[in-house]
Amino acid sequence: MSGAPPVLRIERSGPGGSVATVTLARPEVRNAFNAELIAALHEAFGALATESAEALRAVVLAGDGPTFCAGADVEWQRAARNLTMEQNQADAGNLFDMLSAIDTCPAPVIARVQGAALGGGMALCAVSDVVIATASARFGFTETRLGIVPAVISPFVVPRIGEAHARALFLAGERFRAERALQIGLVHEVVEEEGALAARIEGLLAELLAAGPTAARAAKRVIRDLRDRTVGEARTLVTELAARQRVSPEGQEGLTAFLEKRPASWLSD
Repeated sequence: MSGAPPVLRIERSGPGGSVATVTLARPEVRNAFNAELIAALHEAFGALATESAEALRAVVLAGDGPTFCAGADVEWQRAARNLTMEQNQADAGNLFDMLSAIDTCPAPVIARVQGAALGGGMALCAVSDVVIATASARFGFTETRLGIVPAVISPFVVPRIGEAHARALFLAGERFRAERALQIGLVHEVVEEEGALAARIEGLLAELLAAGPTAARAAKRVIRDLRDRTVGEARTLVTELAARQRVSPEGQEGLTAFLEKRPASWLSD
């Protein structure tokens, strides 16, 4: 609709604008998913994936207002009652494709979680590389409470938290605290409040910017590439990657800078 506020906001910061902050901008509905937001996220991460390692060093995924993401929008769910089986499957496919676009983003993705991450909001955590949450944040795979299933998000969530935790949490749809999200591996760090959250994100970005741009991306990629590999396949993959990075200009510069006790060329002042 013309004049409607954007459902997504993208801002650049850091050296040369190399840090992108992608913010869900529907605070009036706790940043819940609808078809428009899903499409906007898919498009945004598709575009970010085309940027070079030097142009895009990290992505912060955030939510406007007091809540990170409360899952599916009520109005979107209401409209889904009138869709055919084929239309519902296409709708679910759009959600899967959006999550896949974030999951395969070549740059490191940090999720900044406050308030709540429910349903699909949990999937946003699962497809992020690092998740930092406030202690007061609440989590939950709440789909079964609505008579539906966390099916589309499961290929992203189950590898993250494991089958045992998925069995314990998917079925009843109970909500749980950030401490438990930390224990199951969905969250990596818990901080006391939003001021500490902002400070920790800044600190983490500084650490990521200290890493070689192509090395950070290669480190992320090798984790995905090792899935379902045999020992022999894994050996070939990792030895080739290690050798390629060492002889690359970035690898040579990093090792030389270390030996010469000076900052590497990619470090900003």
